[in-house]
Amino acid sequence: MTLKEPAVKGFPIMQRSFPLAALCAAAALIAGCAAVPRTYAPPPSARRAPVSRPPSIRRPHVTAVRLPLPRVRIAMLLPESGPLAGAGQSVRDGFLTAYYQMPSAQRPQVRIYDTATAGSLRSLIARATRDGANFIVGPLTRPNVAAAAADQESRPPMLALNFLPHGQQAPRRFYQFALSPTAEARMVARRVLADGHRLGIAIVPSGQWGTRVLDAFRQQFQAGGGRLLATTRINLSQNDYAGPITHVLLINQSYQRLRDLEYLFGMPLKFVPRRRQDIQFIFAPAPASAERQIEPELRFFYANGVPTYSTSDAFLPDPTANQNLDGLRFLDMPWMLGGPLPDAVRAAARQAWPAGGPDLGRLFAFGFDAYHLTVALLEGRVGPDGLIDPNGLTGRLRLGPGGHIHRGLIWAQLENGQIRILPGH
Repeated sequence: MTLKEPAVKGFPIMQRSFPLAALCAAAALIAGCAAVPRTYAPPPSARRAPVSRPPSIRRPHVTAVRLPLPRVRIAMLLPESGPLAGAGQSVRDGFLTAYYQMPSAQRPQVRIYDTATAGSLRSLIARATRDGANFIVGPLTRPNVAAAAADQESRPPMLALNFLPHGQQAPRRFYQFALSPTAEARMVARRVLADGHRLGIAIVPSGQWGTRVLDAFRQQFQAGGGRLLATTRINLSQNDYAGPITHVLLINQSYQRLRDLEYLFGMPLKFVPRRRQDIQFIFAPAPASAERQIEPELRFFYANGVPTYSTSDAFLPDPTANQNLDGLRFLDMPWMLGGPLPDAVRAAARQAWPAGGPDLGRLFAFGFDAYHLTVALLEGRVGPDGLIDPNGLTGRLRLGPGGHIHRGLIWAQLENGQIRILPGH
């Protein structure tokens, strides 16, 4: 079904084919579920109520759009075609699911622009501005976010769906929201330090992703007084990581000592290899498929008594496959770990789309939270110490310096394939 609501001065709410009935059904089911906290759609009086805070806490500056929500025009800049169309669609589906959760009389106007077909991002922003946009959500990729921040032309406030590259300054009225593996790596480093560990090793994938995650972890860990004794890289295209794992655990040195002793005595000796004894933890961020190979190999090479930490990339909600990950400590968003609100949203989405519907992965939750962040920023609803949403599907959302939206995630550990929530965030 094609959604065709009346245009307002050339700014229609949507210009794309979309399953409106399914989205409206999901919104009604979600809004009517008793398990869903009403923090997602508070009454207007509650949204605008002043929040008292201690004098020592400074509220981050927010440029609110001083218009009633139904008169606000939101432009979404997402890839709707090309190789990133799937990611853009997931974000869009989550955003619009939250959108249709609001009563129709309170909804802003939304228009989606395809970044994959635009001549340039600058021209697309200019077009959205000419079309009357009061707020821009997107773009999604880091190069496009960097290009948007570099554009000094007059534009409305923007919630970018990625972080700027390190060192690039955010302009005014520019907010940054991302599912960032480097931000997670820094959170892991803080957790390792809080658990009392100061010496460890890292096993990371080869390539840019592994380099960025390792660098972020190392910087945060060393700043807190920790030290990585060694690091190694794994090739994700291979099915056996024994080589790099035995190297970083110094198992190869143990075998070399055996060979030296056998040569000295001139006879074979009974031998049990011994790993290094100077480490207190292992940092092993990797995709779930690779993590399910890393953990058994660590146990095979006598490191089963050393706690292993990872980012959310290591986890998928699959109890059968997670049997291989026993003992792994990781952090993730509430959407993936479950709870009253995530479970209610998932159940409502499944009921609204009985034939399958959208992909309900992390990007769906990202889009869902992006809508609520947009509304909060439009209305200037930022609480003490930058708190925007304590119950986000992607975490506890807080506005920090440079317009960064920080996510407070949940720590968990796998035991017999099941999730055990750990204390602290």
